[in-house]
Amino acid sequence: MKFGVVVFPGSNCDHDAYHVISKVIGQPVDFIWHRDTHLSGYDAVILPGGFSYGDYLRPGAIARFSPIMKAVKAFAAEGGLVLGICNGFQILCESGLLPGALMRNRTLKFICTFVHIRVEATDTPFTRMYQPGQVLKIPIAHADGNYYCDPETLDELRRENRIIFRYCDVDGNLSDEANPNGSLDHIAGICNRQRNVLGLMPHPERASEEILGSSDGRLLFHSMATVLAELARL
Repeated sequence: MKFGVVVFPGSNCDHDAYHVISKVIGQPVDFIWHRDTHLSGYDAVILPGGFSYGDYLRPGAIARFSPIMKAVKAFAAEGGLVLGICNGFQILCESGLLPGALMRNRTLKFICTFVHIRVEATDTPFTRMYQPGQVLKIPIAHADGNYYCDPETLDELRRENRIIFRYCDVDGNLSDEANPNGSLDHIAGICNRQRNVLGLMPHPERASEEILGSSDGRLLFHSMATVLAELARL
């Protein structure tokens, strides 16, 4: 199996994602420049956090036009695993691979801190090694993480169990105080209908080793590697 980490001008968590894949879970991984036009040979693609194109216009709005995004859409349509973290989540929404949008935090301030999120669904290739309702300690670092969608889309996300992570307190309770950016329905991460595309604002790659203050994000990448290994044996 092989992972790819897409690098846009302004990505700044690309090396973090690369480190986790190569050193923590021990899988082959390449950097993929945003001007590349194909993803042949890859089994999973990560759109990392950062400030693609300086977040001009709005986060992800320019990156969606990068040549690699046409290949990412085709890759996702063929069932490839696509993970968008923070700015990567914003790019997935801007490109239409996930519904909704990420607006300014309700405080209008950049937030960089550890938060807690609750695992809402484990029937995805990204969360299968977690337990339903498990509470994770994961950091966030964003100014535009306030998830929003129209009521019809929210109903669809709920009905299809596509809300994968929600912000919560340390005990797993949902509250306004535990929702750091004001996200609709406490949403921290969602997936597409086929469940092979996941976007989330928290940074699991920054919580994959104990020395960083939490290793709760590591199982997300192990889940992906396990699924890909099983598919390779078929």
